Amino acid sequence: MGEVFEEGFRADLIVEDKVIIELKSVEALNKVAAKQLFTYLKLTRVKLGFVLNFGQGLMKDGIQRVVCGLED
Repeated sequence: MGEVFEEGFRADLIVEDKVIIELKSVEALNKVAAKQLFTYLKLTRVKLGFVLNFGQGLMKDGIQRVVCGLED
């Protein structure tokens, strides 16, 4: 049917099997962080995730929402 991987990824935090949180501490987020989280969402069939970057001056500037499969 398909290949089974022993370990596909390690999410930083999964909340109630509904939200994946990816933690970063960099000056500025790049597109790779959101793409990585999007892949995690697809693999787990979780629809919502957030990248939290603690390297920003203000925490509110370091939050990025990523969705997979949510309707508009």
